[in-house]
Amino acid sequence: MSTNREHIGSHYDVIVIGGGPSGMMAAGRAAECGKRVLLVEKNKQLGKKLDTTGGGRCNIYNAEEDDRKLVAHYKDAAKYLHSAFAQHSMKDTKKFFEDRGVSIVVEARKRAFPESQLATDITETMRDYVTKNGVTLRLGVRVKGFIKGDNGEILGITTTKESFAGDSFILASGGSSRPESGASSEGVQWLTEYGHTVHDANPNIVPLKVEESWVKKLSGTTLSFMKITFGKNLTKQQGKFSKTGKILFTHFGISGPLVLNSSYEVKQLLAGGQVKTIIDMYPNTDIGTLRNRVLAAFDINKNKELQNMLKEIVPHGMAEAVAEQFDPELRSMRVHSISKEVRLELVERLKAMPLTVTATMGLDRAVISDGGVDMSEVDTKTMGSKIVPNLYFTGDVLNINRPSGGFSLQLCWTTGWVAGQSA
Repeated sequence: MSTNREHIGSHYDVIVIGGGPSGMMAAGRAAECGKRVLLVEKNKQLGKKLDTTGGGRCNIYNAEEDDRKLVAHYKDAAKYLHSAFAQHSMKDTKKFFEDRGVSIVVEARKRAFPESQLATDITETMRDYVTKNGVTLRLGVRVKGFIKGDNGEILGITTTKESFAGDSFILASGGSSRPESGASSEGVQWLTEYGHTVHDANPNIVPLKVEESWVKKLSGTTLSFMKITFGKNLTKQQGKFSKTGKILFTHFGISGPLVLNSSYEVKQLLAGGQVKTIIDMYPNTDIGTLRNRVLAAFDINKNKELQNMLKEIVPHGMAEAVAEQFDPELRSMRVHSISKEVRLELVERLKAMPLTVTATMGLDRAVISDGGVDMSEVDTKTMGSKIVPNLYFTGDVLNINRPSGGFSLQLCWTTGWVAGQSA
């Protein structure tokens, strides 16, 4: 469609599409710089996804103070992000929220949370930032597409209710994970019409499906400090990797921070078929020490049945699952009658409980998905498109893979601030 701005509708200096964390940051910053800004959001409230992030606690950022180390977590995209983080770093994010009265606590793995442990406090802070700087809001309004000018620039947007003209446009419409929150890649798909390369969404931080039925019986059980090892062939070093942390058992398999942060690598291994997995329930205890501990427990509980005695030596909630690794006849046998071979097998199970990963879950269960605009087509000094002269990108619109632990929201704050400043 070719037209003139004056015939489109109300005119704004900057139009931001998407009212998530990066969109609010971009809109607030652009308005703070004196621009007349419109923010269009298809949900009836800003920050719907932000309200639920981090289980409702909101992992605001990762408190890694070394920018180079922080950016390295963004893997293949890291080489593009140094200039953006030089303008708005983790320290800038920390100051931004503290200046607005948000007290912050840093927990394990340098994860930063509001001291209140309420994600809604962060959402409210961002809403205030937007409204106090005079941003015009259109909520519950879906953007249908861009209005294109003769020279390839964008002149305006069409929505389900009206059209708006603008000088600069910031696409902050999110990715495809968590669609119930309004996150959607539809805005990204418009970009192919402008010649942008758009990568399909892939679930990267996502739970894993497993084959074993005993896992499903443990749905809801959390093991706090476990080591999990993945590989195509666990007897070989090639392709094998291990991580330590918290595991959550679900009705379909395994989840929790440890699993979620392993899912990208596991997905690559799954390209060659099922992935073998072992769980070490005592990662800080060597097998000799654990063997002595088991023998001592056997001695104290020698008149109990094996299945009842296991509660004394197995992490909470895991006794029944470990018992299922043995024949029913053995489970009901008195401990004093258990052979040395079975005792050694039990120790091996505690150090290497086997699992078979069959698949990753889909986009509907993804915490984070990659996919979006190819980073080589973005000027990360401004977050501007190298193809469309007055278009800028933020957050999940960009094809960037990263782990959980505050890295996604930091990406939103950084890219949102730089895009808002530039637009």
